Amino acid sequence: MKNQAVSKLLCIMLVVMAWMINPVETNAQETVHDQVDEMPVPPGGIEGLTDYMIKNLKYPKQARKAGIEGKVLVSFVVKSDGSVSAIEVTQGIGGGCDAEAVRMVENSGVWTPGKQGGVAVATQMVLPIQFKL
Repeated sequence: MKNQAVSKLLCIMLVVMAWMINPVETNAQETVHDQVDEMPVPPGGIEGLTDYMIKNLKYPKQARKAGIEGKVLVSFVVKSDGSVSAIEVTQGIGGGCDAEAVRMVENSGVWTPGKQGGVAVATQMVLPIQFKL
């Protein structure tokens, strides 16, 4: 149990906020940025995200049974109001892990939005979530 918590903690610490090639339009009012002056921050900061992942990540039974391990990359947008949208798996491993990774991002709470020029803006993010038996 302790090894599983340590594995989750180490994997969460690999949180990489990533990029997209060009900004994307979510609607007529808001442009999604891939580079900003200040990146979005999850509730409680990185430590809060780590605690959330450790307490809430459920290794899917199908993946556990099949011995599936690996990293799921989840792309999403933190909007200017801090809500999370446009969640999608950009690299998956199957066995229910992809759906669990999406669930984790969907339920991650309201983030502090990214800022460009001191103004809150929508920001593209990529979160790697490691599944290790």
